[in-house]
Amino acid sequence: MLATLVMTIIGADRPGLVQLIATRVAEHGGNWLESRMCHLGGQFAGILRAEVPAARVDELVKALQTLESAGLRVTLHTESGAAPSAIGSVAALELVGQDRPGILRLVAGVLAAHGVNVEELASERVSAPMGGGTLFKARATVLVPPGVSLGALRGDLERIASDLMVDLNLRPAER
Repeated sequence: MLATLVMTIIGADRPGLVQLIATRVAEHGGNWLESRMCHLGGQFAGILRAEVPAARVDELVKALQTLESAGLRVTLHTESGAAPSAIGSVAALELVGQDRPGILRLVAGVLAAHGVNVEELASERVSAPMGGGTLFKARATVLVPPGVSLGALRGDLERIASDLMVDLNLRPAER
């Protein structure tokens, strides 16, 4: 019987951190299923899902906890049963505009008001071309529930986009 673990990892970035984690997982018969990891503000941050034989979960947890001495904080969660299947349609959201506080809060508010789930989100601040200040860019994959019109959602997002002075694109996407 296999157990599925979801873990978050954070620590000062340096070469070899992924290898430390991958080694612990492999040494305990685990299989690395999926992950998202990146360098943010001098820190290594990630989330990882792995399968491990149920009988070896405790020893893997202890092995991962030893990484604390190497400067990595690992938080573990055990998946309980099969995840409920997502119902709805997948859409891709892209946003770009002059950076200012509150952009993501307002966009997330519209999504939440429509019952839309953010499945994946990546954002960054970049220098605008030709010395035009700083741009905020965001890309998200969202799950729009049945009964919610993509057109109505797009309309509400476009209303706040004009107030925020950002370009916003919402389109159907494939999984």
